[in-house]
Order: sequence, then structure tokens, then C-alpha cells
Amino acid sequence: MTSTPLPADGSSLRSNANFEMTQLKALLRAAGPPLLFGVRLWASVCLALYVAFWLQLDNAYWAGTSAAIVCQPHLGASLRKGWFRMIGTIVGATVIVLLTACFPQDRLLFLVGLALWGAACALIATILSNFAAYSAALAGYTAAIIASDQLGATGGVNGDAFMLAVTRVSEISIGIVSGGIILAGTDFGGARRRLAMLIASLAAGITAHFGRTLALAGSELPDTQSVRRDFVRRVIALGPLIDETLGESSQIRRHSPLLQRAVDGLFAALAGWRAISNHLARLPCQQAQAESAAVQQWLPPELLSLRGQADSARWATSPGGLRRISEAAARGLIDLPAGTPSQRLLADKTAEVLAGISHALNGMALLVADPARPVSPRGGIIHLRVPDWLPALVNAGRAFATIVTVALFWIATAWPSGASAITFAAITVILSAPRADQAYASAVSFTTGTFLAAVFAAIVAFAVLPGLETFAAFGIAMGLFLIPAGALAAQPWWTAMFIPMVVNFVPILGPANAMSYDTVQFYNAAVAIVAGTGAAAVSFRLLPPLSPAFRTRRLQALTLRDLRRLARGRVFNDWESRIHGRLSAMPGEAAPLQRAQVLAALSVGTEIIQLRPVARRLGFEPNLERALAAVARGRSVTATAILAHLDEAFASAADTGPEALRGRGSILAMSEVLTQYGSYFDAGAPG
Repeated sequence: MTSTPLPADGSSLRSNANFEMTQLKALLRAAGPPLLFGVRLWASVCLALYVAFWLQLDNAYWAGTSAAIVCQPHLGASLRKGWFRMIGTIVGATVIVLLTACFPQDRLLFLVGLALWGAACALIATILSNFAAYSAALAGYTAAIIASDQLGATGGVNGDAFMLAVTRVSEISIGIVSGGIILAGTDFGGARRRLAMLIASLAAGITAHFGRTLALAGSELPDTQSVRRDFVRRVIALGPLIDETLGESSQIRRHSPLLQRAVDGLFAALAGWRAISNHLARLPCQQAQAESAAVQQWLPPELLSLRGQADSARWATSPGGLRRISEAAARGLIDLPAGTPSQRLLADKTAEVLAGISHALNGMALLVADPARPVSPRGGIIHLRVPDWLPALVNAGRAFATIVTVALFWIATAWPSGASAITFAAITVILSAPRADQAYASAVSFTTGTFLAAVFAAIVAFAVLPGLETFAAFGIAMGLFLIPAGALAAQPWWTAMFIPMVVNFVPILGPANAMSYDTVQFYNAAVAIVAGTGAAAVSFRLLPPLSPAFRTRRLQALTLRDLRRLARGRVFNDWESRIHGRLSAMPGEAAPLQRAQVLAALSVGTEIIQLRPVARRLGFEPNLERALAAVARGRSVTATAILAHLDEAFASAADTGPEALRGRGSILAMSEVLTQYGSYFDAGAPG
């Protein structure tokens, strides 16, 4: 056997070296941002602790803990979280002072009141979203933190709630400000640009696929349902980034309704696209080609290309101009002469798509400092969207039961650190509650991370800190844990475990001006914290959240209930936003058909709202109400038959102008949806 000799010039060795160097550079680029976040986290905690030590506050570690909590990988998220943390802290401190004043000598009623407040905060945290939900959760466990300080080892209220509240608010404020200073000085933010690019990609993609649907009319249409479903998922995912953008810019916050209208516009564009796709699939080949061609010529060519990231960037460069083009095309389609209800339907739904895209472009204009048209919240106020109250009520009941159970265990055993167990049980059960079916896994990860934090805190407390005398040395010792742990927490995997490692390390360590190295006291406090988080995890197993399948069926049933109320004459000024909220709350496990049924109910409700004034002006309101009564009773076949007679009445009316034809288009759209999803609209029909 002979071996092949290596090249004399060593090219193979150089190639391997170049490959390894490329891999090393890629690894360093990937590790850079997480490590930078770890350094920022460490600097924020050290700054907060230094100020708290200098002011000689009682429990300076709460300042460091707050700095660790508000520190986020992105500037906007950190500032937004800090602002809402301040609000939640003040509310929680105020409530515990009032609770102490109401029950100064009654420990049991005081603890019941604390549990009720925790339940109320869990309910509100489930209803709200993003950082507003965090603020509600914080209001609950801030009260528990202050309560644990004044309850002591035996559970008797000592009456120092006001001074404790002032002290805790001061410590937490120091942490928030310290984190904000470090983040603002090292991160210039980029959330608004990222949000603008995401909205541009969504708007351009929806428009391009919609144009393709019209272009392929009459031929074998591709399945666009999966594409629309992916767009719906991406639109729903804009929420956290919008909140982060609001944290970066006060100017964006003042005009936040523009961003909500942009999201609603994307949903409206998807709904219009869906109606047209379903209608074209029902038309004969030649009719579909002719009618779609008449509509397609109104689509601006500037809006019909998405070939890559460069096209999305072009949309974000001058959204104001594209918005004006889109609005002009929508007005032209509304005024477009149509000879048949089918063509009228296509023109009006295409106008809805373009109007929705124009709202998205208007929000994009705000983000890139292009002139944007201001809008005010609908109805003059911002409506709170609550898709379903039942999950929030279940979470509230679980929080109440958990806090009461841990409190009773403390009273029965006279555990010296039982108050800390109550605090961390409240923290875990309230924070994990909004995660729905992921709540148990989240609570278990939180407990695991807390346990690991206790292990590392014990190592630092008894093996490192006793030999240190200066704050600089103390800061370096803290950095040995916080920098790598913070870098791991910034990774997209296992954040549910690494975040509690970072956040709970400081309160378990309990740094103070005069450190105590009492091992019994340390381990007693650490066990109380781990036991409290563990009790919360067990509560999610004993009283589990509602299953995704059950929540999906409830959202479908609630949507159908509201549709039947609308058919009976109830006025919903926020019909579209109400159903958008339900659609956003659908679990990821929901079947495509179930999402499609909710969208179908949205379409029927929108057509009812548009058709009622037309029927009233033309004198056909009684005929329409008979059809809507059938919809309300869950008799879609009867409703479709009555709508067919109503269409004939519209066609034979003396006024056969654009308004009558537009009414016939609405009748056609409603009839098609009722026929396609009749089993859903007839489900659970009232007797």
C-alpha cells in the first residue's frame, strides 16, 4: 500500500488554518453580544450596590436585584421594564401600607388580604401583555416583599410598613436608575429600525402574495392558507418589539396608536386577501380572469415586488409616499364602476387590503421619521382587549391558594424564614401564570435556576468574600459569576433557568456593608427561597392551566357568541380589534381550521356592520334582520336562503346605483363564508 504525500507547499495546512480561523471569528462574533450584556449586567448591579452601600440602606441587595431584573439585552426593553417596574413597585408598596392600616393586629386577615392582592395581580398580569403584565405581577410580589420584612419570624405585623415601603421603593429605584444609566451609556438602541424593517417585510410580503393571487385567478390557485397563517403568526409576534420601541422613544410613545393601527391594518389586509382568495376559487375560470384583471390594474406596481431584503428596505425608506399611492389606489377601487356583485366584492376587498397596507405604512412612517398622519384611539379611549377571562380567573385562584397554603405552613411550623418562602412563592406563581401551558415548565426552570444560584452564592459567600476587604475586590468577585451567567441568560435557549440564576443570586447572597457569614442563617434563607419557588411549581401541577385545546374552543365559542350578539343588533365599536385580540390569544397548537373559523366570524361580522346602513337607506332593513336572526339562531342554511332573496330585492330596487351593488357584494361575501363554514356557525345553536 502506498500513501499519498502531502503537497510540498503546505497548502492543505494553510487551508485548515484558514478554516479554523474563520470558525474562531464566527464564534467570537456570536459570543460578543451575550458577553457584552453580561458585562453591562455586572456593571449595573455593582453600581446599584455601591450607591446603596454608600447611603447605608438596610437591605442594599434589593437595589442590586432590581438592577439585574431591569437589565435586558436591548436598551428599549430595559428602559420600558424599568419604567413599569417603578409603577408596580409604588402600587405594591401603597397597597401593603393600606393593608397594614386595615389589619394592624390581625395576622390571619392580613395574610388573607395579601393573598387576595396577589390573586388580583395574577389576574391582571394574565389580562395585560408584555411589560404592563410584568408591572402588575411586580405590584403583587412587592407587597409580599415588604410584608415579609415587617412580619418577621413569627408573623406578627410590626407596624413599620410605611418606612419599609419607603426604603424598598428607594432601593428598587436605585437599581432601576443604575441599570438605565449603564444601558443608556453603552447601548444606543435600534428597536425602532428593527420594527420598521419587520413591518416593511410583512407589508411587502402580504402585498406581493396578494398580487400573485389576483394574477393567477382562473388557473389552479396555490394554497395560500398556510402562507396567510404564517403572516398571522408574524404579525402577532410584533407585540414585544413594539413595547421595546416605546421604551426607547418618548416621541413614539406619544403616537403609539399609530403602531396599534398598523398592526390592525396588517390583520385587515390578511382578512381582505382571504376573502378574495376564497371568492376566486368559487368562480368559473373565465369570469375569475376577467374580473381579477379589472381589479389588478389598480394595484400600484411600486407595491407589488418583494425579491429580498433590499425591497423591504426600500419600503422603509419612504413609507409616506407609498402610503399616499396605496390610499389613492384604494379610493380608485372604491369608485370603480362594477357591473356585477362579484366584481364589486373583488374591488371593495382589494381596497380593504390596500387600506390595511396604508395603515401599516403610516406606522412605518412614524418609525423612520417620515411624515405620518396622526390618529387618535378609536372612540376616544383605548379599549382593553380581554379575549377570555377564564384563564385569568384560574391563575388568580391558583395564586391565592398558593400564598395561603405557604402562609399556613409557616404559621403551623413557626419556620424563621417562612416569610421569605411566602415572598418567593408569590413571585414565582404570579410571574409564571401568564405563560399558560408553559407555566409549569417555566416554574420548574425558575426553581432549578434559583437552586443553582443558591449553590454559587454559597461558594462566593464562604469561599471568596471572607478574604476581600475593598468594594473593587467585591465587584470582581461578583463579576466572576454575573458576567458568564448574564451571557448565558442572553442566549435564546434555557433563558427560563439562567434568568432566575442571575436575578436570585444577589438576594440569596445578601451583600451588605457589614457582611454576615452565619452559615445556618444563610442556608435557612436559601432553603426558604428555593422552597417558595418549588411550592409555586407544585401549584401548577396540582391546579394546571387550561389546556390549549380547551382555550381554543373557548375562544371560538366566545367569538361566535359575539357574532350572534352583533346579529341581534348589539353595537360593537371595536369589532375588528376584539376579534384580532382573540386571534392573537389563540394557542400555537390551534389547528389551521380553527383559526380560519375565527377569521370567518370576523368577516361575517364586518359585512353585517357594513350592510346594515345600506339596507336601512334602501328600505330593506326588515329583510336583512330576518337573515341576521337566522344567523343568531345558528341556522346558516336558512340565513343564506334569505340573503339570496335579499340580493334579488337589491337587484330589482329602483336605486341600482353603486350603493345597492356594494350591498350585493357584502351579501355575496357573507353567503360564501356562511356556506363554507356552516358547521361552525351552527355549532351550539340556541333553541
